[in-house]
Amino acid sequence: MPSTSTRTGTRRTRRPRTATLRVALATGAVLAVTVGCSAQVVTDPAGAADDKPGGGTGTGVRIEPTEPASSSPSAEPAAASKPPATPAAKPSKSASEKPAPPKPKTVMASGAEGDQVRELQARLRQIAHFNRAPTGYYGSVTATAVSSFQAKRGLPQTGTTDTVTWQKLLGMTKKPTAAELRPPAAVKPAPKPDPRCMTGRVLCISKNSRSLSWMIDGKVLSTMDVRFGSQYTPTREGTFKVGWKSRDHVSTLYDTPMPYAMFFSGGQAVHYSADFAARGYSGASHGCVNVRDKKKIAALFDEVRTGDKVVVYK
Repeated sequence: MPSTSTRTGTRRTRRPRTATLRVALATGAVLAVTVGCSAQVVTDPAGAADDKPGGGTGTGVRIEPTEPASSSPSAEPAAASKPPATPAAKPSKSASEKPAPPKPKTVMASGAEGDQVRELQARLRQIAHFNRAPTGYYGSVTATAVSSFQAKRGLPQTGTTDTVTWQKLLGMTKKPTAAELRPPAAVKPAPKPDPRCMTGRVLCISKNSRSLSWMIDGKVLSTMDVRFGSQYTPTREGTFKVGWKSRDHVSTLYDTPMPYAMFFSGGQAVHYSADFAARGYSGASHGCVNVRDKKKIAALFDEVRTGDKVVVYK
């Protein structure tokens, strides 16, 4: 039977401690405390000792923390205990990169002169890259022709004949004949000479016909093409004399070769011009009378004497 007690007229009924435990279990009340790990519910038979007024949880349930997951026997070993993976070997730089091919060597370039240049021009002429008679001098016209050939064959347009360009040209052309190397020049009728040229030994030079005639006593012995100075450096006209000669002369003013020079008026002279041979009438001198046929001017140089007359006229 339940006990009763009376205090100041008030009746209070106290339940037995076993009844409190049954209520807690019947309702399925669970207390969970989380401190960084999960909680487990354990029924404590001695829990009634804590079921006193003002003490314990008053539920008869004891909360116990579980063991950390890392302490479980079934847990896998830490990743740090695994041996590190061996990185794949990288190919060496020397094995993956090929050395750059050597640059082609120069065979001929601007300023060169000789039979090989003449052959180059003749071969370029065979395939329509050089439209003049070979001169044997590597000037701006030849450089332009070489550059044109290089562009059409997908080569660097340097205008210089290197080993690659030369071998490509040799493979596309045939060996030039003697006539291709030195085609016969067109014979032009000699102009009517100035009256001052009809007596004595005279270099008779006509600006209108752009020709020089070597004459002795009114007879023409040889004729050759010539060009003159520009409008800014014109060739002087009049009657002069050969003052002096210089077979291998180099201009001290322009630092350019003037082979077979025969001076007749100050610094103006009749001489061979490699530039005239290469560029023709597209260029001009600085006042001298340029000759483009080297063999003819060489023969004339041997014939002319100091003091011979020079007549320049229109």
